[in-house]
Amino acid sequence: MSSLRERRKAETRQLLQRQAIRLFQRDGYDATTMNTVAEAAGVSAMTVYRHFPTKEDLVIWDEYTPVSLDVLVNSPTDDPLVRRIGHALIETATAGTTPDHRDLLLARLQLMVDVPALRARHLDNQYATQNAIVTALCGDDPDPDQEFQTRAISGACLGATHIALVHWARTDGKQHLPTLIREALTATFPADFS
Repeated sequence: MSSLRERRKAETRQLLQRQAIRLFQRDGYDATTMNTVAEAAGVSAMTVYRHFPTKEDLVIWDEYTPVSLDVLVNSPTDDPLVRRIGHALIETATAGTTPDHRDLLLARLQLMVDVPALRARHLDNQYATQNAIVTALCGDDPDPDQEFQTRAISGACLGATHIALVHWARTDGKQHLPTLIREALTATFPADFS
């Protein structure tokens, strides 16, 4: 029962997000309201707010951090940390650019690049992802030195990934995103990714 409920919730979220992105692209982010999104999706405004408390959440929300964390915690622990985190981010980009997800991801990233409020929220989201990585690797009560090292490496990996994401969005997704992320990571950590 719970899995059916979760699946329906995910389907509703995806429907709402796709409708919102379509409207943001067509009418502009500022001109589109939550009520407009609700009307286009054929649901009440309350349903939209239940799934997405703010308009920014309609663009920012995704299910990619859990994918990254799953790949990361199941990666070989004898690999260097930078390689473990980098490969998790590359695998996440691979999942995000499947035919079913690619266009939506590209549209979301283009909005995040173009709309100042979304840029700020995207950076907040990146910080939350970094915290999730640190917690997944170090636990809830980490050794301060281990936490510092993990935070530095994850921040650098996420920063390189961010550069690749922005480039991909600005070039209309013409290149293969996982390859771009690998190239950005190689430029940042040549010894670990070349």
